[in-house]
Amino acid sequence: MKKSRFSEEQIVRIMQVAASGQKTQAEVCRDHGVSQNTFYLWKRKYAGMASDDVKRLRELEAENSTLKRMVAEQALAIDAMGKVARKNGWTLPKDARERGY
Repeated sequence: MKKSRFSEEQIVRIMQVAASGQKTQAEVCRDHGVSQNTFYLWKRKYAGMASDDVKRLRELEAENSTLKRMVAEQALAIDAMGKVARKNGWTLPKDARERGY
């Protein structure tokens, strides 16, 4: 994904200027050198946010990616243990068989 030349805080400030009604969306886009499409993408993601909301969003996204990685690693470990157990001729506990491991 391409890195934006604007930080999330700058984007929020640009969105606040547009929402204040002092300038039209076209003027705001022209002043900051962004296209209308980019403005609408930002509007969809950052509309109504404050700077601390953006920081919290960034923290939640980082936490979410960490948790997803942990779940994927656990799933791989469970799958590997199941394969080892079947290879050695051991049977899995009844609840594990019901879950499909």
